[in-house]
Formats: sequence, structure tokens, C-alpha cells
Amino acid sequence: MFIRETILLSLAMAVAGCALAPAMDLDESRYKKGPISFPIITITAELVARPENQPRQPVNSHNNVALQQALSEYAYRVGPQDVLSVIVWEHPELTIPAGEVRSAEAAGHAVGPDGTIFFPFVGQVKVAGKTVQEIRRLLSHRLAAFITNPQLDVRVAAFNSQRIHVIGQVLKPGILPITDVPLTALEAINKAGGVSPEADLQNVTLTRKDRVRKLDVQALYDFGDTIQNVLLRSGDILHIPDRSKNKVFVLGEFGKPTTLLMHKGRMTLAEVIGASGGFDRLTADPRRIFVIRGEFDHPEVYQLDASSADALLLANRFHLKPKDVVYVASTKLSRWNRVVSQILPTVQTLFFTDELLE
Repeated sequence: MFIRETILLSLAMAVAGCALAPAMDLDESRYKKGPISFPIITITAELVARPENQPRQPVNSHNNVALQQALSEYAYRVGPQDVLSVIVWEHPELTIPAGEVRSAEAAGHAVGPDGTIFFPFVGQVKVAGKTVQEIRRLLSHRLAAFITNPQLDVRVAAFNSQRIHVIGQVLKPGILPITDVPLTALEAINKAGGVSPEADLQNVTLTRKDRVRKLDVQALYDFGDTIQNVLLRSGDILHIPDRSKNKVFVLGEFGKPTTLLMHKGRMTLAEVIGASGGFDRLTADPRRIFVIRGEFDHPEVYQLDASSADALLLANRFHLKPKDVVYVASTKLSRWNRVVSQILPTVQTLFFTDELLE
């Protein structure tokens, strides 16, 4: 008799306590009455139509005035370790001999650490910080005391004084020289071999001295947003990160709870449902799909009722953000089944023991 009463008591406790099932669930009332109180926002057509919930749209920035001005005013200035090629026409004695055999870099005038070069008749000439046009005028002026109307051609044979670093998710990370051709962020990425499949182009960073600037190069590729393109300077560090931070976490009664990487920083709720195997037909409550976003003390929770097929249209227009948590709750019946599955072995053991004692 005692064992049978114990069995009945166990069943009664199971019926009364199915909410204690050992499975994770989201209790909406806790978020409305708990110490951290905030509303659960229903995903509706009006919500997904708001501008802040729309994916990034093309911008009219094809005429980046600041960049165009910087490019038009750009002039390379010579620095230490550069090599200059100087040719004085009709005066081969002033030109490096064996010019046809030796390269211009090997035969040129190396700029010393003090920023000077030595040139016949003229002596030491300060060239650091000057453009090739300014160096040409300076040498012509000083040679005029020895040569009538000197004609000079000055070029940079080797660009060694200025460089930038391209690191991260590019095929050929390393050092790129600054030359007499302006170098932008987009051109630097291309010269580094382009990006790898794991690159996160939305969060490229440009470090210049003690300042860090974020560049959305993906918008530059997708929409021609030239505001994201900048002219690089010597010492700049261009970092292309990986997309490991662009994750969406899928939990609850899905066919395959998992972690998904966003493609180009974009993913919709419908894509998450499809990629995670859909809902578990036996345990999921499609009326209670939640998207949890933000910090612990200031979260945002959105709810979608997907009990009807047209709700998937809303899911296809609801765009997720990195580190969002997508959760689908379980049905009350599934929670009851979990309780029964936990206590059933004990009940069966007690039942058979009682049978044996009789």
C-alpha cells in the first residue's frame, strides 16, 4: 500500500510541476515583472518597415569631395632611403655611367638619413620633403652657374621611405610602399591580393598614429559608398578582421540548434530558421519565437508568432544583428513529456517492486 501511494504521489507531483521540466524555457512574465523590466516587442509589418530595421541601402556618395580633393592635391615627397634618378640632357658627364647596363635604382642617387644627395658641381643638396618638381627646379637653379640653360629630368627610381601595412584577412598581408601614385584603402586591399572568404569587410579599421577609424568597405563594394574609401598615408595600418564576431546563436526547439556565421554581415530570421533545420515538430511552439539582442542590463526581446505561414514573410524581412540569440520555446505538452520521461523509470521500479512483494 505504501508503494502504491508513493506512485500516486509521484504522478500528482508530475502533473502539478510540469513547469519544472529540466529543459530551458523563456518565461515572458519574468521580463515584465523581474528586476530588469522591459517589454517584449512583437514582430509586425510596421516594425520591420521602420528605417532602423531595414538593411543598409545604397547611398548617394559617388562624389566624395574630400577624397577627390585629396587625390587632386596629392604629390609624393621624397624621404630618406629613396633613390633618385637625375638626367642632365646633353651632359653625359653628369649622368651616372653605364646607365643602359645598370638599373636606375642601382645607378641613382640614394637619399641619405640626413635627407640629402650629392650631385656633381652642386654638392650636397637637401631633397627630403620636396617633390620631384621642386628638386628639378633646385638642381636647375644651382647648375645654371656652370651650365647654360640646364635641362634636367628627375624621377624617383625606388620608393623606400614611406610605407603602409595591410594585415588580417587578405591573401598577401604585408607592407606596401607609398609611391607617386595615390594609394587608397580599396587599392591597398587589391594590391594585397584581395580578401579571404573569412574577411569581415564591414569592420575594417584604419589606424593612423593614435587614432582608429572604422571603414565599411562592404558598403563600398556593394553600393559604391566612396565615403568609406580614404587616401592612405605613410605609417597607416589597415586591418581586415575575420567574421568570427558576426555570429547568430540558435537555441531551443530547433531541428539543429547551432551557431551561424552571417554572410557579409547580413542574415534574416527566416534564413536562421531554414539553416537550423526548422522547428522540432514534436516539441516546438512556433508561436513563441524570440530574438534576444543587446547587453544583459539593456536587452531587446522580439517575438514572432509563426503559427501561420504568412508570418515567415515577416521573418524574411526581420534582419538580425551580430550576436543575436534566436530561441524557439517548447510547448507545454513537451515539457510534460520531459517530466514523465524523468520520473517514469522510478515509477516503473516502484511498481514492479510492489508486484514482487505481493
